[in-house]
Amino acid sequence: MEVNSVSKLFFLFFGLVWFMGFQLIQCSVTYDRKAIIINGQRRILFSGSIHYPRSTPEMWEDLIQKAKDGGLDVIETYVFWNVHEPSPGNYNFEGRYDLVRFIKTIQKAGLYAHLRIGPYVCAEWNFGGFPVWLKYVPGISFRTDNEPFKRAMQGFTEKIVGLMKNENLFESQGGPIILSQIENEYGVQSKLFGAAGYNYMTWAAKMAIETGTGVPWVMCKEEDAPDPVINTCNGFYCDAFSPNKPYKPTIWTEAWSGWFTEFGGPIHQRPVQDLAFAVGRFIQKGGSFVNYYMYHGGTNFGRTAGGPFITTSYDYDAPLDEYGLIRQPKYGHLKELHRAIKMSERALVSSDPIVTSLGNFQQAHVYSSESGDCAAFLSNYDTKSAARVLFNNMHYNLPPWSISILPDCRNVVFNTAKVGVQTSQMEMLPTNAEMLSWESYDEDITSLDDSSTVTAPGLLEQINVTRDTSDYLWYITSVEIGQSESFLRGGELPTLIVQSTGHAVHVFINGQLSGSAFGTRENRRFTYTGKVNLQSGRNRIALLSVAVGLPNVGGHFESWNTGILGPVALHGLDQGKWDLSWQKWTYQVGLKGETMNLVSPNGISSVEWVQGSLAAQKPQPLTWHKAFFNAPEGDEPLALDMDGMGKGQIWINGQSIGRYWTAYASGNCNGCSYSGTFRPPKCQLGCGQPTQQWYHVPRSWLKPTQNLLVLFEELGGDPSRISLVKRSVSSVCADVSEYHPTIKNWHIESYGKSEELHRPKVHLRCSQGQTISSIKFASFGTPLGTCGSYQQGTCHAATSYNILEKKCIGKQRCAVTISNTNFGQDPCPNVLKKLSVEAVCAPTATTNWGG
Repeated sequence: MEVNSVSKLFFLFFGLVWFMGFQLIQCSVTYDRKAIIINGQRRILFSGSIHYPRSTPEMWEDLIQKAKDGGLDVIETYVFWNVHEPSPGNYNFEGRYDLVRFIKTIQKAGLYAHLRIGPYVCAEWNFGGFPVWLKYVPGISFRTDNEPFKRAMQGFTEKIVGLMKNENLFESQGGPIILSQIENEYGVQSKLFGAAGYNYMTWAAKMAIETGTGVPWVMCKEEDAPDPVINTCNGFYCDAFSPNKPYKPTIWTEAWSGWFTEFGGPIHQRPVQDLAFAVGRFIQKGGSFVNYYMYHGGTNFGRTAGGPFITTSYDYDAPLDEYGLIRQPKYGHLKELHRAIKMSERALVSSDPIVTSLGNFQQAHVYSSESGDCAAFLSNYDTKSAARVLFNNMHYNLPPWSISILPDCRNVVFNTAKVGVQTSQMEMLPTNAEMLSWESYDEDITSLDDSSTVTAPGLLEQINVTRDTSDYLWYITSVEIGQSESFLRGGELPTLIVQSTGHAVHVFINGQLSGSAFGTRENRRFTYTGKVNLQSGRNRIALLSVAVGLPNVGGHFESWNTGILGPVALHGLDQGKWDLSWQKWTYQVGLKGETMNLVSPNGISSVEWVQGSLAAQKPQPLTWHKAFFNAPEGDEPLALDMDGMGKGQIWINGQSIGRYWTAYASGNCNGCSYSGTFRPPKCQLGCGQPTQQWYHVPRSWLKPTQNLLVLFEELGGDPSRISLVKRSVSSVCADVSEYHPTIKNWHIESYGKSEELHRPKVHLRCSQGQTISSIKFASFGTPLGTCGSYQQGTCHAATSYNILEKKCIGKQRCAVTISNTNFGQDPCPNVLKKLSVEAVCAPTATTNWGG
């Protein structure tokens, strides 16, 4: 009996130890020089940035599932301090800011998370993610060895870590978070601050480690990151990067998938061939973690865009577009890249590469493991010429600026420059939603609300007055003009000069708009110069200063200025120059319409609105417009087409869509080649068009009927031209050669046997609810051109259209094998052929059965 009890106790104890050990193995994240190690296994990890406030909770599950389907292992997000702590000690984790729900959605999909707490985030986000109230903490100096700043930063960091721990969301607790980041791109600032910067950085690292998350911490663009924090790379390319200690893994926290846009600038596109080449270069050199910044960029709703002048769209040319739709070919080509690299994972994490030269610009990186795995990366850095190289006694053709991946050191399953997936062309199509009964209300600019005004001598800095509660601040003064002034008797009108530190100004003289001026993201300071129609006697000069997002990059946030700091002066009077800078100025924060909450269904009845037909006779500046509309049928993403409007803000059912501005884009839109080093000026689109014409309307914000649209227009425009549109695939293209590398050729070792390689296929797929209605172009042979502008070449199989129509018309998706037999006969023997197709997608016809 006693022996049995001891035995039972022993087995119970052994079982408990085994279970605890199992738990530790199951839920541990460490690292070595090769990779992040999760539960005892080195991993090659692909990650994508999806920022939770830039989409809606209703979109999260779909976005994360698409990321998983695209071959990602990890979702990365910043944590945005200013939305979570809008005033000291008051926290908001609701709706789009529900961080716990977002992380749990990642967990539910079976993915890992990388939580970049910062809490400085940059991210083209208002004030870099810092709450503006932080600027007014006594004695504060941002991002340096400053006690008030460190106290606030530590408080927020511990708040977020505590929130995650309480929900068991770190991998050490069985949750999905495998990495966290403290600070953000601090290296340059650290050097500028000198010893104070270094002390702050080491303090931040120590503070983060002491929160006890049980997972590694990283610092990006911080070469001094102290152990055990891992320093990581951000950039368009990171293959030249290595961590600061030989026992740390090589991590790329931001592989820039595109670039942000600014009002008045072009759209930036990064060709997927170059992005895939950059990732291939990083992996072949020993990199083991790649995060795409962004994988889904989303929307800067409300007043969250920073910059200044960052657009409301944060599309970023990401694999998932602003609306959450798959962007092809970027999404599909990267998915194939991830599969090819994952096939090579065991070899990649087991050894260091043996590098051999295959030519002047060509190399082989070969990885092999003790268990016999072998993977090779064959690279061609020549930007102009393809290369034929000899590797392992076999010949391989490498296009310019590309890498071929051979997971068995023999068969090419992927080449970064050979895109085999379709290109989807998107269109904004009309909906059946009609804007009903436009009405307008002119912002009252003649009277002041004394309860919300401040009067002071001289010009005040804008954010000090508004505390960023509104984009708008009125600067109001008056001047007395004598009857004897020459300009009153036919002379030249005087000139008003206003110098502003940003970002826009509208000048009103005696209640009439006299002119406007705007800065740019590069030159926030600007000068308004304009003739002013003054009268004899008292004249009211009202300057409406407008912020267009607070800056998000740099240090010393506490010292940044916005608004009209002068001088403000009249020139051309009989007395010469009249400096108004030190006059008595009256300040009013925001607009009357904001104070009356005209943007909400409850607030619209507080003023008399005028029928749109009357208001449209002469478009007025500073005007509120409203209309109602019903939600359109279907489930396609929606947007407002703001063609015909100027600059302002939009609300739907009281929620802010964001700032709009139909400023025209200037840039260099002269074509784009994938080869050669990418930089934002390289591949620009949209010159001569509004930088942003369409503004995302989340379907989850709509009711079936009677949706309230309110907008505030600063310059004057015609709201009757506004329409609700839906985003949809209009056509799909594919362009694939007969020897395109394919995953299915892995481990086919014929050695003289007659086994044939798998023939590549063209895959075409329209969106859900669509079918292929017609074949716009089809040619098997030597077709020319690109999607939307294909042409037949000298060689063309006459059956091309028939084959495609037979296999694809009426279907949502189809596949066509690229082979001579499929097209009847070889249209041109001994010539490398390809199949180019463009197919039109249309809504699936629904049949109505009569009774």
